[in-house]
Amino acid sequence: MGTPDFAVGALDSLVAASHEVAAVITQPDKPKGRKKTLTPPPVKVRALEHGLQVYQPARVREAVCIEKLKEISPDVIVVAAFGQIIPKEILELPRYGCINVHASLLPKYRGAAPIQWAVIDGEKESGVTLMRMDEGLDTGDMIARTVIPLAEDETGGSLFDRLSEAGAKLLTDTLPLVEQGKVQYEPQPRESPTPYARMMTRELGRIDWNRPAAELERLVRGLNPWPAAYTSLHGKQLKLWKTRIGNAEAEGFPGEILEVSGGALAVRTGDGVLEILELQLEGKKRMDAEAFLRGCRIGKGTVLGR
Repeated sequence: MGTPDFAVGALDSLVAASHEVAAVITQPDKPKGRKKTLTPPPVKVRALEHGLQVYQPARVREAVCIEKLKEISPDVIVVAAFGQIIPKEILELPRYGCINVHASLLPKYRGAAPIQWAVIDGEKESGVTLMRMDEGLDTGDMIARTVIPLAEDETGGSLFDRLSEAGAKLLTDTLPLVEQGKVQYEPQPRESPTPYARMMTRELGRIDWNRPAAELERLVRGLNPWPAAYTSLHGKQLKLWKTRIGNAEAEGFPGEILEVSGGALAVRTGDGVLEILELQLEGKKRMDAEAFLRGCRIGKGTVLGR
C-alpha cells in the first residue's frame, strides 16, 4: 500500500528482492493541471511497469477491498505513505501484520509530513523507522531504524530522495528477520518529543519577515520543491528557492531590501539579514539573483511582502 514517489523505492526493492507482491493498493487517479487530466499516482505507474495487479479503492475500509485482501491472504502488508487510515480488520489480517515505512526517527515527527518538518525545525539528523502498525497514528511498535545526518544545505526534496532510498533498503534487510522471528518489537512512548508533522499547505510557505533569518532560511529549504516559500513583490508572488543567512546588521524594516549586489538580495528580517540567491517571480522562470536583477529594476528600500 503506497501512493507517492516516496513509496516507489519500497515497491522496487520488494520486487528486486524476489518477494511475491500479490497486489498493490494505491489511491485513485486524481485530476491535475489546468485541464484536470486524470493522473495516476506514481506507485500505480511503477506497479504496472512491474506487471503487478493494482487496486484503487476510494476507501480501503470498503467491504469489497477487505474481501479482496482476505482472498489474497497476504503474509505481510507493507505500507509506505499510503494516505488513508487503515482499519483494525486489515491491520490484523496478515500473519506478520502491517509494516509501515515511516520517514522519521519515531517517536519523533508522527504525521503526514515528517521530512519537511525535520528540515524546517533544524534537526541535525532524520531517518526511517519500520513500525508494526496499530490503530494509533504512527504509534505502533518499532522494528528497525536507520539514521541519516542532514546536510547544511538539505532541502525537503533532497531528504525525500535519501530517505526513500534508505527506507527501501531497510525494508528488504528487515523483512527476512521478521519472517524468521529474529526482530524485537520496541513499544513507543505515548508522547512524541516533537509536534505532530502536519500536512504541507501552500499557506505555510508565506514568508513572515518578522521571523528570524535563521528560521526563514530553514523554511525555504524545507519547502523546496513543494509547496515553496514565497513573498510578494509589487503585487506579484515571488518564490524563494535558495537563501543564506547574511552578515549585515544594517537598520531597516522587516522585509526591506538592504542591498542588491554580489549576486544576492539582502533582506532585513525580525532578527538578522536573509540573502536571496535563487528566486522566481510570478510568470517567470526560476533564476539566480544576478540574472533576476538584470531583468528587474529593484532597489534599496523596496519592501517585500506588502
